[in-house]
Amino acid sequence: MFEHLKNRFPFPKETCEKFTSSFKRLEVPAKTTLLKEDEISLNAYFIEKGMVRAWYNNDGKDVTFQFFMENTMFSSLESFRKGLPSMVSFETIEPCVLWQIDKTSLDNILEEIYEIPELRSKFMDSVFERVFDYMKHFFSFIKNTPQQRYIDLSQQKPEIIKRVPQHYIASYLGITTVHLSRIKSKILKDRL
Repeated sequence: MFEHLKNRFPFPKETCEKFTSSFKRLEVPAKTTLLKEDEISLNAYFIEKGMVRAWYNNDGKDVTFQFFMENTMFSSLESFRKGLPSMVSFETIEPCVLWQIDKTSLDNILEEIYEIPELRSKFMDSVFERVFDYMKHFFSFIKNTPQQRYIDLSQQKPEIIKRVPQHYIASYLGITTVHLSRIKSKILKDRL
């Protein structure tokens, strides 16, 4: 886990040691809720193994809007940084090995990162990657049909298609599981 972070963010040795010692390793089963909507996020997580989904409740309907896989750090950003109630819940899809860090520890590390321009830039880039993912997903609902959204997902993130239950994929695409089945059948038929 830490090799991935060291490669992505070239921390000074002492910062790296402080950073790694601030994480707590967790092994959690599938269907574990890590944060509930409206709670304050006190932790951020790095995924060593497994997959997590972000979702929210829309009038009693569970809407999945992002997936996180190995070598990804996640939290409810607005809640974690600002102490606001989270707009989303996080739940494991598969059994996971996670590394958890609390807000105070991460804030201390971020203070040190901000003092080093190269690290600050890399950190900001990683935050904006997530924002860019949200924007692409949002615009896909405006520009593309559900079939095109499914095709794009299968081409850009095939691991999600392989590992995520169909009802979560349907929710992510903004369609029912029946509609998803029809799309998959049509794509298969068109290829023959």
